[in-house]
Amino acid sequence: MGKQVVIVGGGVAGMQAALSLKARGAEPVIVERGDRLGGKVAGWHKLFPTFTPVEDVLGPMLQRVQEAGIEIHTGAEVEALVDGGVAVKGGGRFSGDATVICSGFDVFDARRKEEYGYGIYDNVITTVDLERMFNEGHVATVQGTAPHRVAFLHCVGSRDEKVGAHHCSKVCCITGVKQAIEMKKLFPAAEIYNFYMDIRMFGPGYEELYRRAQLEYNINFVRGRISEASQAMGGKVQIKAEDTLIGRPLKMTVDMLVLIVGMKGGASNASYAAGGLVVADNGFMQPLDPFCGNVLSGKEGIFYAGAVTAPKNIGDSLNEGSAVADRVAEYLKL
Repeated sequence: MGKQVVIVGGGVAGMQAALSLKARGAEPVIVERGDRLGGKVAGWHKLFPTFTPVEDVLGPMLQRVQEAGIEIHTGAEVEALVDGGVAVKGGGRFSGDATVICSGFDVFDARRKEEYGYGIYDNVITTVDLERMFNEGHVATVQGTAPHRVAFLHCVGSRDEKVGAHHCSKVCCITGVKQAIEMKKLFPAAEIYNFYMDIRMFGPGYEELYRRAQLEYNINFVRGRISEASQAMGGKVQIKAEDTLIGRPLKMTVDMLVLIVGMKGGASNASYAAGGLVVADNGFMQPLDPFCGNVLSGKEGIFYAGAVTAPKNIGDSLNEGSAVADRVAEYLKL
């Protein structure tokens, strides 16, 4: 029997770590709090910047996990780190020779930004809500009509001192561009606006997609934050903002306001801190160092991979899933 490794979280980082460890002769055990593998990616529709359907990425991974005979426990929420493993709610325990934490992130709760009226006004939604609509194949206002004017607001819950979120969530800008293009494809006659502080297109193909959004799809990008939203007639949403490039206030009525919500450190990080690990000031777990020790926790036998340590895209998370397997294999002398 190979040495057993407990993997907390069955998203893309956790699955990749499990597959890589299995290939090295270890016996990974995935402990997932949800009822299925895939993490938050499983709720997405298409992936930026290529518009690749999620199932084209997750499907083969899930099949490989199944074919590898990796032990999986869903509906198992980790309550605490214990010596040699984890304790889950309900009294269960999973032990191993090493533990890899891949529990990811939480989505910022847009209700905390009361000035935007999420959960209060009709037709104020988040990017998560819109992605679900894409998946369901029915994008419409609460009144059941096709939107003629849509506004996207960047950095909701990111780079915002008022909610204690000073970090950039990294993938929000490209998410807003991707979804704006998808809306334009669905509703070619609609006016689409993206309100932003600045655009951060860090990845391969991201800047090119941003350019296409403007030149090919006529999506409008307005530099300036929306200060408030209010309910208007017929379920519409009135927004107030300032175009900071021309220094003029702006008032607009839209059929739908989409809040581009950021990533925040997972709620489970508090339990890891109680187990002796370090939570960074931004709420994510603090790795040993950001260069050669980005998958190391600083505590013997415990490792990290994926968005548990910082906002990351799918490619980053997959790469860390492979990288952490190397470090675990070295630690276990596999």
